[in-house]
Amino acid sequence: MRNNIVAGNWKMNNDSSETEVLLTQLKSFKKPEGVRIMVAPAFTQLAQSTALLKGDAIVVAAQNMNAAASGAYTGEVSASMLKGVGVHTVILGHSERRSLFHETDAGLAGKVKSALDAGMEVIFCFGEELKERKSNTHFDVVAQQIRVALFDLPVSAWKQIILAYEPVWAIGTGETASPAQAQEMHAYIRSLIASNYDQVTADSVSILYGGSVKPNNAQEIFAGEDVDGGLIGGASLKAEDFMAIVNAF
Repeated sequence: MRNNIVAGNWKMNNDSSETEVLLTQLKSFKKPEGVRIMVAPAFTQLAQSTALLKGDAIVVAAQNMNAAASGAYTGEVSASMLKGVGVHTVILGHSERRSLFHETDAGLAGKVKSALDAGMEVIFCFGEELKERKSNTHFDVVAQQIRVALFDLPVSAWKQIILAYEPVWAIGTGETASPAQAQEMHAYIRSLIASNYDQVTADSVSILYGGSVKPNNAQEIFAGEDVDGGLIGGASLKAEDFMAIVNAF
């Protein structure tokens, strides 16, 4: 049985004092059973966050990592560095990393392999842009992103993978894919995994929706049979909003 997951991607927000306030607020809420809750602060707040959340059910994730174990990569961090501060989950391939920092599917394949080899859990992001949705090539685009980055992995690796579908046109724009559109794509993604691996593997992978999920639309989106939760951006910066989404299943 796959997990329901709500992961908050804080992006480049929250300094140390803001992190302490938000995490203290999140800790005060009663957590529902059957939902994994994650937050992904900036690198500089990871150690602080793991310390503040010690003994709490909330998991701390990183927003990125480098494929290399060490070396002359100014400004980068490795899997072992993340694990050293108590972080064992990493987001890879976020649409902003792809668009702003020109990350490619091939490059992400290397990051995924490095993370998995280090024993980390990966939240792998992918999704189409508006022009691809309008030209009706969105299924092809998503299939290509997944195939290049993930389909060379052994079936055993999928126990460490969470998928996050991001319709890029619906991130930070206020636009949201309809619940039917989200479910349609998630079902397609699951069918791709089944055809490349097997149905048991496909049915065990959690697929999150990552396109402007808010308290007022989360329940309807999460009702999709193949929608297992959300990767939350702006709404994760307010404790009440984030926990309302957590409780939307």
